[in-house]
Amino acid sequence: MTKHQPVPVENLESNTIRPIPLNMRHGKASDLFTIWFGSNIMLLTVITGAMSVSIFHLSFLWAMLALFIGSLIGGLFMALHSAQGPKLGVPQMVQTKGQFGSYGSVLVISIVVLMYIGFTASSLVLGGQSIHAIYRPLNSDIGIIVVGMLSLFATIFGYKIIHSYARIMSWISGIILAATFIWIIFVHGLPADFFQRGELNRVGFLGAVSIAALWQLAYAPYVSDYSRYMPYNTNDRSVFYASYSGCILGSYLPMLLGVLVASCISGDDIIGGIMTLTGSFGAIVIIAFALGIAATNSMMLYCGVLCTLTLGQTFIDGWSPKARARIITAIFTMMLEITLAIYGQENFLVIYTNFITILLYVLVPWTAINLVDYYLVAHGEYNVASFFKKDGGEYGYFNMTAIFCYALGIMVEVPFMSTSIYTGPVAISFGGADLSWIIGLVIVSPVYYYLSKMKSVKSAALSKT
Repeated sequence: MTKHQPVPVENLESNTIRPIPLNMRHGKASDLFTIWFGSNIMLLTVITGAMSVSIFHLSFLWAMLALFIGSLIGGLFMALHSAQGPKLGVPQMVQTKGQFGSYGSVLVISIVVLMYIGFTASSLVLGGQSIHAIYRPLNSDIGIIVVGMLSLFATIFGYKIIHSYARIMSWISGIILAATFIWIIFVHGLPADFFQRGELNRVGFLGAVSIAALWQLAYAPYVSDYSRYMPYNTNDRSVFYASYSGCILGSYLPMLLGVLVASCISGDDIIGGIMTLTGSFGAIVIIAFALGIAATNSMMLYCGVLCTLTLGQTFIDGWSPKARARIITAIFTMMLEITLAIYGQENFLVIYTNFITILLYVLVPWTAINLVDYYLVAHGEYNVASFFKKDGGEYGYFNMTAIFCYALGIMVEVPFMSTSIYTGPVAISFGGADLSWIIGLVIVSPVYYYLSKMKSVKSAALSKT
């Protein structure tokens, strides 16, 4: 068999963090639309959109606009990361070694692992509550375990099954989502004062923009994991637009449903609100969205496992984890996530709100560094073999430029932070509005570019002497 002759696509994935050989590349850019559209239509997305009303007290129209703006902005970064997959053929966090160095990437990868665990546990809570809402004899603990097992099943088989799962859910969830809008608006009907509920407030508007942008940014650390099997010559623009449109539509529409439901009910019980507003159709809606949770959790679990294996490979020279290592790691990770979900479900909304806010602060500097390095400094050309060397190969143990800019990004965000734990002086002057993610992007991107260019000039000068 020649190097580039295609080989059959395996059902049980054996590749984990290693580069995908050219003869194992398959798929087309349009596959990325369905994986990001289908995986976003779930209850956690609905709950996130509802926060613009239940937490930020916006009216329906202002919430709709704020979430749309945030989705469009955040989706740009998500899609730019996605376009890196076919070119490099490795998971996103493996590529981070090319910016931070072998050991320098450990902190970032560890933070991303915690991100996966937090998001997955949050989704499990909603999945468990959904099953309990549909069938009262099963408590939410059992529901959490059921959804967790469904997620684990897809993760065990890996990339191909996850893509297929999301493709099926694109059709099922998409149809159910459209029917839910129609039922609530035309069958149940909206309250007479629907458009008078809530109001425009600066803090709430910026907060809603931020949570929508973060929803997209949260995919950045693993979006290229699902494009890395694409053929090397896959058009970058096609990858970008398929990922961008799929994720924007797949997330914005369920968020809009959350806004609609939250604007129709009193309180913050969105699952109960959906059941009330959709009547006999409600059980079908909740079941479909619960299955969507399992699809998304399988993606996050899969990528979290890849990150965990990347950490192990960093310190174990020459280790090349295969399917067994991935499956064992997935089982232990899911057990941890189920435990967190069961014991954290009572304070879910408070914990989730704080979690996504803090996540915003640590993800923004990384995404700025990664995108600037890939598109403006390295121009997509990396020594992939160096990613798997303990000493980092040509990238070394530490890239102090990236580490400095990452720390700088977090520091400049502090005055603009607005959380229940701490609110910075600038945020206070803006009435509590959180602008930290904008500041992080605006500061880190040019600083990293300038320092990297200066470093390249010095290296070139030294090589001539």
